[in-house]
Amino acid sequence: MTEKSTQYLIKFHNQGKVYEIYAKQIVQSELFGFIQIEDIIFDSKSSLVVDPSEEHLKSEFDGVKRTHIPMQAIIRIDEVEETGQSKILAADDKTTNVTNFPIFPPNNGNPNK
Repeated sequence: MTEKSTQYLIKFHNQGKVYEIYAKQIVQSELFGFIQIEDIIFDSKSSLVVDPSEEHLKSEFDGVKRTHIPMQAIIRIDEVEETGQSKILAADDKTTNVTNFPIFPPNNGNPNK
C-alpha cells in the first residue's frame, strides 16, 4: 500500500492580492510571526491553455527554496489530497466566506496619517 504525501493549499494576502499556492511542507518559522513554506508545487499537468497568474507565480517563486509569510497575511491553510492550479486573485473576490484579520498599509513614515 503506497502512502500519499501530505500537500497543503495556502491562501495569503500579498501586495493587495490573494495568492493561492500549493506546498509539501509548512512549519512555524524561526522568524517570530512568520510561517515557513517549503517545496512549492505547481500544476505539472500539461495543457494547451496557459494560466497567466500561475506563470507569474512560477517566475516569482523560481529558485526559492523556502519562503516566510507573515502570520497576519495568512487567510487559510488546507491539507489537500490533490493539487490544482496556483493562482492570484483580486483581494476583493467575494467567493470566500472567510474573514481575515485586518491588514493596515504602512503610512510611509508619517505618524499623522
